[in-house]
Amino acid sequence: MEFIIQYGVFLLKVITIVIAILLPVLMIINSSKGKSAGDKGHLQIKNLSDQFESMGNALQGSLMDAKTFKKFRKDLDKKKKKQDKTPSKDQQSIFVLNFNGDIQASEVDKLKHEINAILLSETKCKEVVLKVESGGGSAYAYGLCAAELKRLIDNKIKLTVCIDKVAASGGYLMSCVATKIVAAPWALVGSIGVIAQMPNINKLLKKNLVDFEMHTAGEFKRTLTVFGENTEEGRNKFKSELEDLHIIFKDFVKDNRPEIDTSVVATGEVWQGERALEVGLIDEIGTSDDYLVTLSKKFKLFEIEYIEKKNLSERFAFAAETFLNRTFLRIYDRLNKSRFIS
Repeated sequence: MEFIIQYGVFLLKVITIVIAILLPVLMIINSSKGKSAGDKGHLQIKNLSDQFESMGNALQGSLMDAKTFKKFRKDLDKKKKKQDKTPSKDQQSIFVLNFNGDIQASEVDKLKHEINAILLSETKCKEVVLKVESGGGSAYAYGLCAAELKRLIDNKIKLTVCIDKVAASGGYLMSCVATKIVAAPWALVGSIGVIAQMPNINKLLKKNLVDFEMHTAGEFKRTLTVFGENTEEGRNKFKSELEDLHIIFKDFVKDNRPEIDTSVVATGEVWQGERALEVGLIDEIGTSDDYLVTLSKKFKLFEIEYIEKKNLSERFAFAAETFLNRTFLRIYDRLNKSRFIS
């Protein structure tokens, strides 16, 4: 126990030093950069249909002799020229988006721009396929992600969410608004619950004769604190707020997937494969590639991604954040081995 306390104090010192170094540097960079005008990002569009077709043709051609391959290439060129001359005006497109979630759902702005582009375009959008990978995070941040996705549904656009690895907690919250959810056999889905963790070092401060004062206006302005002495009333209020948030989460899932029995799935557990299908968390088992390759045989698929240009200070801050996140994840993994590792 003494080791853990000492390690925690050491970790706080390291974080303090890093912040003390980074903050002045970022302020200097920002002040020298000045204000930038105009939109900082752009859309990157990739034709997935052409990519899938070229991969299949490459493999097919590699199995042919030289004479057969020459004729094969000639036929492909003729087919391509014919398609270019007579494009179908009624051709419906499918747009593919990617969402890699973190605790703060920081890709929500990227998602918003991509959805804006789809809704503002005059293309005939048959469907939007969103590939989600997220273990969850802030309920409020992921609630905004769900609201952004709901705009597609409100505009009569079919939304399919594909989950290859994990869409749990907040990740599932945003996924459940979809018209259809497809998950790989071993993908983790669900975790319809709420968790909050907070260290308290008040005893350590007292041991070192350090006083901490906190003044609030409003009985429950602050329920629990890291540095102060927590009360039973504060704990009870904090727990009741968690319960309220859990009820909102359950109701949201029920509204979007009425066939789900929340008394069964809203226990904070995760589900996989056939079990997830049985309880109604997903609609189909399969990988995102299974789903997209099948669609590419009938429709044109375009992967779109909003790329935001970052200035020097933003790139520096992002690199520092990534370093700290990876450091904490390594520490967390060592102290709390995942029960899902086989």
